[in-house]
Amino acid sequence: MSSPTSAKIVLLPGDGVGPEVVAEAVRVLEAVAQRWGHSFSFETLLIGGAAHDAYGEPLRAVDIETCRGADALLLGAVGGPKYDAVRPERGLLMLRKSLELFANLRPVSVLPALYPASPLKPELLDGVDIMVVRELTGGIYFGQPSHQTEDERGKVAVDTLVYHEFEIERVVRLAFEIARGRRKQVASVDKANVLQSSRMWRGMVDEISKDYPDVAYQHVLVDSMAMHLITQPARFDVIVTENMFGDILTDEASVLSGSIGLLPSASLGPHQGSGRRLGLYEPIHGSAPDIAGQGKANPAGTILSAALLLRLSLGLEDEASAIEAAVKDAVEAGVRTGDIAKGGPVSSTSEFGDAVVARLSA
Repeated sequence: MSSPTSAKIVLLPGDGVGPEVVAEAVRVLEAVAQRWGHSFSFETLLIGGAAHDAYGEPLRAVDIETCRGADALLLGAVGGPKYDAVRPERGLLMLRKSLELFANLRPVSVLPALYPASPLKPELLDGVDIMVVRELTGGIYFGQPSHQTEDERGKVAVDTLVYHEFEIERVVRLAFEIARGRRKQVASVDKANVLQSSRMWRGMVDEISKDYPDVAYQHVLVDSMAMHLITQPARFDVIVTENMFGDILTDEASVLSGSIGLLPSASLGPHQGSGRRLGLYEPIHGSAPDIAGQGKANPAGTILSAALLLRLSLGLEDEASAIEAAVKDAVEAGVRTGDIAKGGPVSSTSEFGDAVVARLSA
């Protein structure tokens, strides 16, 4: 059993359904604290459209510093059509860059009880257990110049894809380290037949792999991986890739589970002097403003993100596993929000949270 742990967790509920799903994850974390004798303190900050409404900017510098002093961060979602003109997602990008949250981990697995919720045939889903490791602070989302202008033929838009050697090395090494604790397989995804950045990426993977002779690896072009994730997903263990490719592929992979609302993520920074690693934990779904405030959102991805928070930032493996087991048991018992109910009884956001808390408290 874990020794009692004290931790400061910053909550960033954000926009749309974000506050609803974060509230359920907090209830779960409080149930964990009570059962295992931990002490978790929570501080709530604004990000995204909510921060723009309050402060005129998507994330204040003072709030970034508060996040820097936390043990872990839990985020809901940012953005929505209401805020398209002010780009509230910039707040999240600023947070990732400022805190050096360079690696995004997105586990993808499928509960057998939810095979009918997936558009894929059940035989393709057996054995699916993927960890996608996405580089998070480089690439086309951060490259400069990035602007729109005009020339004699009309509008011109420019985005710049830049990668530095150190950015590639640290995320690739993390992927190989993770693979060592799993099935010892890495698939590196790039577009080396077209992009210079991908050719550098591929060359560095070849070099880094020499330090991990116990881990098998392969290179896969991103367009091929898009096909393989649907036709033979159980083939892959750890997938490592650059920022934009990872963003797209993980949304595609969410189809395997039956709903994007089920999948968690962890954005990790470097190890701190305390031995802990600061992380930002969030579901991979968006803000879903069309269902905000209606109790329809699936909180499973956020609750499972809280489990990753306990495991990766606080080192509480038993507690993390207990949350994951509680979510699995609740789904198997038929507690399902509308996105995964598939004609069966529909539970509300809070009813799903109730079911997980009850299993943790039993």
